[in-house]
Amino acid sequence: MDPRLARREGKTMPYGKIEELPDSVRDNLPEHAQEIYKEAFNSAWDQYAEPEDRQGDAGREETAHRVAWGAVKQSYKQDADGRWRELD
Repeated sequence: MDPRLARREGKTMPYGKIEELPDSVRDNLPEHAQEIYKEAFNSAWDQYAEPEDRQGDAGREETAHRVAWGAVKQSYKQDADGRWRELD
């Protein structure tokens, strides 16, 4: 099992706090976007636990990351300079 997994409210959650997020998320997204990512990832991790709940051959972790990035992109966009900015 991934050592980043944390126990919270009696169940295993992939990311208990934003400090546990992958470097690619922490190094690029503003703190609020990191919170969105974490919450969306954890929710998708639970929602898509069973292979039949996912599309194609995507694994649980891959699916959760896709959902998390999609959630971030609903509130943030990446500028030409590579910085993520909140949508107006």
